[in-house]
Amino acid sequence: MTRLILKISLFPLALLLLNACSSTAPVVKQDKASVLKQPFEVNKSFTPATYSGVFPKPAPLEPAVDFWRKTYAVWQRSQVAYHDNRYMDVVYEVITLPGNVGEGLTSEQKQIMSARCDFWKAQISSLESKLRYNAALNANDRQIIAKLESTGRPLNTILSGASERVRAQRGTRERFKRGLEISGRYNLQFRRIFRNAGLPEELAYLPHVESSFQPAARSSAGAVGMWQFTKGAAQTFMPGKNQVDLRLDPFASANGAANYLTYAYKKLGDWPTALTSYNHGIGGMKRAQNHMGPDFVRIVDQYDGPAFGFASRNYYAQFLAAREIANNPDPFFPEGIRYEDAINSGQYLAAD
Repeated sequence: MTRLILKISLFPLALLLLNACSSTAPVVKQDKASVLKQPFEVNKSFTPATYSGVFPKPAPLEPAVDFWRKTYAVWQRSQVAYHDNRYMDVVYEVITLPGNVGEGLTSEQKQIMSARCDFWKAQISSLESKLRYNAALNANDRQIIAKLESTGRPLNTILSGASERVRAQRGTRERFKRGLEISGRYNLQFRRIFRNAGLPEELAYLPHVESSFQPAARSSAGAVGMWQFTKGAAQTFMPGKNQVDLRLDPFASANGAANYLTYAYKKLGDWPTALTSYNHGIGGMKRAQNHMGPDFVRIVDQYDGPAFGFASRNYYAQFLAAREIANNPDPFFPEGIRYEDAINSGQYLAAD
């Protein structure tokens, strides 16, 4: 949801470049525009919620969790994974871009990414055609088939439409590590905010998914700050008359996130759905439950409602992966993490 003040961030552009593949939509907050657009009748006291089954990880979600675990902590920003955007354990290859690779890409690097994406689309389309007409297969075809069959799913099921599901994902290891370092400033205070709200403390890890703990992050949907609040959401869940944009204050917006998640959990009844609503909206997730029932795995696997795309389907898996890494970073970052010194809300200044 929201962010801080200072350096106007190029974060959304970086995300676009990190996740681009031809015309494939990136994992930015494209669904965020729907979040909290509908009017809310809420009790502004936001009484603490009770909760159960904290952050379950159903077995069918493990392939997606593992994919984001690799994205966050294994693949570097110079590396690009070409994968199926539905079956997240299908990764066709991981390439390394040439030259010096920053958050943004050179035109040559973009062309390489796009050309390789087109290559895989053509390869898979050709395989689909060969199997349809019982044509001879080459070694590359057989390797793709072996990769698809290794998932344990029927080949006909997973291959159907696979050429249209090819997606590129750049690694974010450097950015996630930097987010861990920055989180040292806020972690204790954020945990206290959620604990005082009667919520799981590990919700303090959510900015790893939203902004990599960048206080001034801005999205194309108008979300601002570390917690990525839109203006409408901020007015509902972090009300105040102060002319300063509180979305740019990590602590004020953490309190807003606690208010939002308290309300979302009460409306939706479980943490996977409530957290996904942070991306897709409470109304959107309520519609998903009405169509598919309360089974979150079924919603992720089968729901095709408006704007429930790649970002929404993967949001909870991203949170689980970020939570796992942040809870125990040493196996992922054996070189060590240099956490920044903790501060309290009274110490925070816009000049930081």
